[in-house]
Amino acid sequence: METDFQQRVFEYRPREDNDEGIHPVVVVGAGPIGLATAIDLARQQIPVILLDDDNRLSNGSRAICFAKRTLEIFDRLGCGDSMVKKGVSWNVGRVFMGNEQIYSFDLLPEQGHERPAFINLQQYYVEGYLQERAQKLPSLDLRWSSRVTGLTQNADGVTLTVSAPDREYALRAQYVVAADGGRSAIRGFLGLESKGRVFQDRFLIADVKMTAEFPSERWFWFDPPFHRGQSVLLHRQPDDVWRIDFQLGWDADPVAERAPERVIPRIQALLGKEVDFTLEWVSIYTFCCLRMDKFRHGRVLFAGDSAHGVSPFGARGANSGVQDADNLAWKLRLVLQGKAPDALLDTYGSEREYAADENILNSTRATDFITPKSAVSRLFRDATLQLARDHAFARKMVNSGRLSLPSVYSDSLLNTPDVQPFATALRPGAPAADAPVAIDGAPDWLLRRVGDDFTGIYFAGSHIDAEVLRRCACLAEADVPMRTLVVVAPGTSAGPGMLADTEGLVRQRYGAQPGSFYLLRPDQHVCARWREFDETAVRQAIARATCNVKETA
Repeated sequence: METDFQQRVFEYRPREDNDEGIHPVVVVGAGPIGLATAIDLARQQIPVILLDDDNRLSNGSRAICFAKRTLEIFDRLGCGDSMVKKGVSWNVGRVFMGNEQIYSFDLLPEQGHERPAFINLQQYYVEGYLQERAQKLPSLDLRWSSRVTGLTQNADGVTLTVSAPDREYALRAQYVVAADGGRSAIRGFLGLESKGRVFQDRFLIADVKMTAEFPSERWFWFDPPFHRGQSVLLHRQPDDVWRIDFQLGWDADPVAERAPERVIPRIQALLGKEVDFTLEWVSIYTFCCLRMDKFRHGRVLFAGDSAHGVSPFGARGANSGVQDADNLAWKLRLVLQGKAPDALLDTYGSEREYAADENILNSTRATDFITPKSAVSRLFRDATLQLARDHAFARKMVNSGRLSLPSVYSDSLLNTPDVQPFATALRPGAPAADAPVAIDGAPDWLLRRVGDDFTGIYFAGSHIDAEVLRRCACLAEADVPMRTLVVVAPGTSAGPGMLADTEGLVRQRYGAQPGSFYLLRPDQHVCARWREFDETAVRQAIARATCNVKETA
C-alpha cells in the first residue's frame, strides 16, 4: 500500500545523552535541500544531525518540477528510481497566444538518456522518499520538532540552542548547513539578509484533482480567452492532480482570491463547467528574485532558499537548491576528513553564488516577459509572440520561464584548463553527460557507474593500454583517491568491469578519441580532460580541484 506522505506525523524521540562534544555537521531544515545534504554526508560516513522544527512533511504540492540533473543527483543518493516511478515524466512544452498554439519545444530531443528532461512530482513525495532513504542511514540522526532558537560561532565551531518538546539544549558542531528556507532563522541569528527584487504581481496556484485528457506536457497561455489579459500555466502531477497557475495582477486580494467561490469559476472557465474536479490545495504567491551576498559565513553555510530565491517560472528554486547540496557535501567531507583545506569550502560559495546569479537573471527575464509593466513592454511581448508563430528566431525571445539547467562552472578555480582542443561542450566546469553502456554484458548507464570519489574516464577505444590501467590503479590508492572507468569502443572485447560504449554515444558526447581521459569531481562536474593520459597531470588536477596546490614563491 502506498504511503500517504501528507498524513505522516513523525514522532519526537527524547534523547538519553546530553550531546556533549562537538559534532562534525548539523543541518538545519528537513526540506528537500536539507535532506539531500544530510543523506549525501551520511552515505559517505560523515556523522550528521538533521534538525527540523516541524513533525510533518511540506503541506501542498509546492515545488513540482524536478530536472534531469536533479534526478541524476537523486540517483546517486539512492532514491531516484522511486521518484521517477511515481512522477509524471515530460519533455515537451507548448506555448499559446490566446487560444492558438504558437509553437512547441522538446527539452530532450535526442535519445540515449536514462532520465527525462523533467518529472512532475509533488514536493511532499520528494521529501517522503528522501526521508525514507535518510532513516536507513546509521550516520544520520534526524530530529523532528527541534527548533533552533539561537546561534553563536567562533574559530573552533558553532553552538546552536535547540528547543525540543522535553528540553532546551546546546548543540556544538564543526559546521552548520542552513537549509531552513526563505525565512531562515539562521540567517536572522547572524544578522544577515537576502537582497533583490520583489515583483508586483500575484499568482494563484490551484491543485485540482480530476480525470482529464490533457497530455503530460507543459502548457503555457498568454492572454487566453478564459483569463483575458493574464497568463496561465498547466502541469500534470501524479494521482490525477493538475497544477494550474493563474496570473492575478498586483491589485488582487490575496485573502479573497483563495476562497473556493473565486477559484472554482476560474478553473471552470479553463476546463468547462461540465468537468468534475475537486480542489486539493490553493495558494497565492508574490515572488521575488534575491540572494545573500555570500553563502558562507565562517562555519555556517547557506543552501537552497535560505541563500537565494527565484520566481517559480523555470523550476529553478528546488533544482538549484539540490545542486547546492550536491556541490557542498563532497567538499565538507574532504575538509572534515583532513584531505582538503578549509579553503575548499570557499569555492562552494563562489560556484553556487555564480549559479544563483545565473538563475536570478533567467528568472527575472522570464518574469518581466510574462508580466509586462508598461504599455511599451507589453507591445514588445505581444509582437514577439505574433512573430514566433512563423519565425524560429522570435521563439528564442519568447520567455514563459526558461527551464532549469545545471550551471557550468567555467571560471571555477578548481578547473584545470584545456591544453589540447576538444570539439564538445563538456568543458571543465560542465556537468557530465549520461549515455548508455554495458558492463559485463548487462545494459547500464554511464552516470550509474560514477561513485562518490573523483572519477577518471579512460577512453581506451579498441586498444587497452595496460600501463595506463596500472597508473590509474596507483591513483586509486592516493590520499584523495580516483576511481577509473574504462570505456571501450563498440564491438571491442571488454574486460571485467569495463564499460562497452554500445551506441558510441559516450565517445560522441565527450568528444573523445582513443586515449582521451576525463577527470570528474565527486559531484560529477568535469574538472579536467586530456587527449592522452598523464599521471602527473591527473595528480595535479586533483590537487587543484581540492585546493591542495602548494603555492610557489
